[in-house]
Amino acid sequence: MSRNAKVERKTKETDIILELNLDGTGKGMIETGIGFFNHMLDNFTRHGFFDLNLVTNGDLHVDAHHTVEDTGIVLGQAIRNALGNKKGIKRYGNAIIPMDETLVLCALDLSGRPYLVFDLPLTAEKVGYMETELVKEFFYAISYSAGMNLHIKLIHGSNNHHIIEAAFKAFAKALDQAVQYDERIEDVLSTKGTVD
Repeated sequence: MSRNAKVERKTKETDIILELNLDGTGKGMIETGIGFFNHMLDNFTRHGFFDLNLVTNGDLHVDAHHTVEDTGIVLGQAIRNALGNKKGIKRYGNAIIPMDETLVLCALDLSGRPYLVFDLPLTAEKVGYMETELVKEFFYAISYSAGMNLHIKLIHGSNNHHIIEAAFKAFAKALDQAVQYDERIEDVLSTKGTVD
């Protein structure tokens, strides 16, 4: 069964076309107009083994906020749509990713109930041309539009580039784990009989 989704979203602030394959090989074409954000999404794609084609045209003459947040909204919708009824998936995923001096933990539950716990202290205003405060906005948007309980925590680290990159990689690995099928799960992994 193919687990693909295509989402298009157009507002006065952004125009986004996104295609996602959960069972990909880590390839994609990503263009958001923000170099560092492209780099982070490329890490998400490659380390999660997702295929992602994304074009975001945002009002960067204002700032990067709408571009980053709306991309998170659309990616979250695509994840939710590609998962369908969630039958047979592991549902939970976690990863602890090192990057030089940095260690970041990510744990998530595709429960249908959105919640973000974000404990990633960042000390620089920007990395490249992207404001570091937008990292939280991105993950918040994903968690709420995907219906995902998402925890991201810095264990230790000091370099803001390393911290953010480790967070994106940890999120990718945790999501890859959560969307995998387990032959022992006949329906959905829930005592309620539904995950939405």
